[in-house]
Order: sequence, then structure tokens, then C-alpha cells
Amino acid sequence: MAKALVLLADGFEEIEGVTIIDILRRGGVEVQSAYLPGEFENDLVTGANGITIQADVPLKTVVVDEYDIVVLPGGWGGTNRLAENEMAQSVIKEFKAKGKWVAAMCAAPYALHVAGVLSKKYTCYPGVEEQIRPEDRVDDIVVVDEKVITSQGPATAICFALEIVRQLVGEESFETVKNGTLAKYCQE
Repeated sequence: MAKALVLLADGFEEIEGVTIIDILRRGGVEVQSAYLPGEFENDLVTGANGITIQADVPLKTVVVDEYDIVVLPGGWGGTNRLAENEMAQSVIKEFKAKGKWVAAMCAAPYALHVAGVLSKKYTCYPGVEEQIRPEDRVDDIVVVDEKVITSQGPATAICFALEIVRQLVGEESFETVKNGTLAKYCQE
């Protein structure tokens, strides 16, 4: 069974974090969410809109070899924490170095950029590209390039997660979850 690691940091975009976990699980992907170490190390992570989620594991216990993909929801607060946290950056780099999938949406491609793992072609929340590489941003809902998956923002979270399902589990699971969630607007 494919396995995904979702990195949650205070200030993450809740629509994205919860949607990613939900859609991946519907698609047959085992998902674990990890929280960053902090002053008050706690498995409760509060999103950008004040919704608190209980994460599954502390990031310091993660073994990259146990996962197929690392996924970063956006939200500037969470993205900045992921970009500035040495442990998070190390985990992201290790996924890429081992040829595993890396995925980020909304503002979070910035954290991939800081780690030096963002692919040439990418998308993100409009305006975030100014802190990355404006000339390489494409305006697609979801972009897949060099085992890196990126997407634009809260409204594209289902399509983003479905693309991860397609890449990890296959077309049949992608179609089943897509049809079951009425996500007809997602790319074919």
C-alpha cells in the first residue's frame, strides 16, 4: 500500500490539509500527518483559520524510507515554518534525494524552493511565485514535473490530492475517487 507523509505546521491552510488526508485515504493511500518540533512540542496543530488538528506523529520520528511521498499543504504561516525548520527541510531534501515524490500546494511550493527541490515547471497560489521563480510558474490547476506535484490553492485541493492518488495508486483509483466526490472539474 502506498504511504504518504503530510507535514502540518501551525498556520497551515485547513481546507488543504484535511482535503489532502481525506482524498488520499479514499484513494487507498495510508496517510500519516507529522507535526514540527517546537517550544511546546504538541501533536495539536492550529491552522490559519483557528481550526486545530491532531497530528499523528512527531516529525523527529519519521523514517523517510517508510513513505512514498511527502505532502505540504499551504498557508503562509505553515509554509514559513516549514521553510525555516531545519528538520522539515532535511526531510523534504531526503525525499527528493531518494527519488521519492514531493508535493506542495498554495504557498508551500516556497518551502520546496527553499529546500532546493522544486521542479523547473510548477504552480502555486498567485503572487507566491514572486518569492520563487516567476518566469517558471504555469497557470494550471495541478502541475506534475520531475516527481514534484504542485497546485494553486484551497479550491484546487481535491484535484491536487487526486493527482497524488493517480501517481501513487493508479488511474482506476483516481477515477473512482474523482467520481465519488463529484470532482468532474479535475484534469483528465
